[in-house]
Amino acid sequence: MESTLFKNIKYKELIQNYISDTIALLFDENRHFSIVCEVEYIDFDPYLPHEVYAQFGKNVLFSLAGYTYESAKIEDNYLIFEAGFGKDNFGAVVAMPLLAIKQIIVDDMPVAINGASPFSIIEEENDEGIQNSLSILLSNPENQKLLKQKKKQ
Repeated sequence: MESTLFKNIKYKELIQNYISDTIALLFDENRHFSIVCEVEYIDFDPYLPHEVYAQFGKNVLFSLAGYTYESAKIEDNYLIFEAGFGKDNFGAVVAMPLLAIKQIIVDDMPVAINGASPFSIIEEENDEGIQNSLSILLSNPENQKLLKQKKKQ
C-alpha cells in the first residue's frame, strides 16, 4: 500500500523539483541518461501503433541519447522529447509529467528515485476545511485517463 507521504502535495513538489533540477543538471553537463517512467501517464503524438504500445509493461525505460537527447526539454513540468519506436523506427513526440519519472539513471547508476505518483494527491485542508477540487478529481486515475483522451481530441 502506498504511503500517504507519497501522495502529500509538499512531498510531490519537493520530488518534482528534484527531478527537474537533476535533469537540468544533466542537460547543463551534456550527459546522456535514461529514465524509467509509468506508461499510463505518457502521451505519444502521434499515437503509437498498437503492436509497439502493446510491448510496454507498466513501466518503460527510455534512453535519452543522440537525437532523442537533443530534442529533450522540460516544459510546464513535463519532460518532452522525440523518439523512434519499433522495427520501423516510428517517430513520436513523447510527453510525460515529471512525477511519472520513477528513476533517472546515469551510467547504469540510479541518480534519482521517485516514490510519488503524478495525480493522487492528499492536500492539507484550507481554513474553510475544503480540499482543492481539481486535486480530488485528478486523484482518480480513471478521471485522469478521461482528461488525457479529451486533451488528445
